[in-house]
Amino acid sequence: MKVRVLFRLCASSHKTTWDMNALDRKFMNVGKSMMAARFLGVAAVAALLSGCVTNPVASAKVDPNSPIAAEVAKLTKNDRDYPTFSEIPPAPTDLRPVQVYGQRAQTVVAARDRLQAATAPNTWALTGNTTAFAAGARRAAGPDLGPSTAADTEAFANAVRKRATPPPPANR
Repeated sequence: MKVRVLFRLCASSHKTTWDMNALDRKFMNVGKSMMAARFLGVAAVAALLSGCVTNPVASAKVDPNSPIAAEVAKLTKNDRDYPTFSEIPPAPTDLRPVQVYGQRAQTVVAARDRLQAATAPNTWALTGNTTAFAAGARRAAGPDLGPSTAADTEAFANAVRKRATPPPPANR
């Protein structure tokens, strides 16, 4: 009598995802194309790096008629002396202490927090005399224009219709 086991130690045929979803290289001859791709990649990198072998700027000539020719000649002289460590300037003494930077940053953060608290949603209300404010706004806007009459509306519509009429066709 054959004993059936619920879980096997080795995977059965319907549980073998690795074998069922095998890589392409098990079925195709991709070894040669991979070798060719690697070779082309190395050749491309070598071709790109070959441009770094020489310094094209060192052999470049400057037009003597150029307005910057004198400056370029002065900067590219080979007999210039190189700076030494003794030529490094001393540290400045007129800087504010490091703690002051932190205090100023805290001041800015506190101002930001006050501004956010003052302008947060539902934190403002109209105060003062709103009627006086509205009257000033109406004065600044100019006089009130009454509703247009029917004659004004018809005149405007006729003017727009005249402008919308297409021109007569061209004589051919």
